Amino acid sequence: MTAPPDAAARAASLSSLFAAPERFGTLRSVAPERVPEPHRRLLDHHSHMTVAMERFHGEPVSLRVVAACPPSATDEAYAREILLLDPRGRPVQYGIVRIDLTLVPAEVAARIRAADTPLGRVLIAAGVLCDVQNVQLLDVTPGPHLAELIGPQPTFGRVASIAVAGRAAVELLEIVAGIEST
Repeated sequence: MTAPPDAAARAASLSSLFAAPERFGTLRSVAPERVPEPHRRLLDHHSHMTVAMERFHGEPVSLRVVAACPPSATDEAYAREILLLDPRGRPVQYGIVRIDLTLVPAEVAARIRAADTPLGRVLIAAGVLCDVQNVQLLDVTPGPHLAELIGPQPTFGRVASIAVAGRAAVELLEIVAGIEST
């Protein structure tokens, strides 16, 4: 069995869909024990980040799609760059999701394309059997692109994948925004 690629390489692959590396920022792999609280609790788990963010903030989050790359004639992957926002409209998470829409039911794919509900909430509401796996943590220093969306403060993130009904369907880059380390 081969080890999964380095977290920073996985993150760079996703971030390059929306920004050049020098504009996105610096992404470094980091061991979980090197991530301070509350970031570690928010990132080091195998659950949906929507659930983790809502639990941490004690209120629902909403979705703002920053940009999207629809599937093409040769690739069924749909990718989008997003922000999860608290009820006051402040970013609590930045993310990139790349999903093979052929691996989810058509009605779930339509809900994802509607871009009005966080992915985790769509999958949970649809009862789609999914498993968050291959979680690896990141130390993140925002570059101009990321800083414009979540601010310039260094933070932490993760890369993960989601299997739907046992098949690799989703790649994720998720970065915590607006939270100080303790």
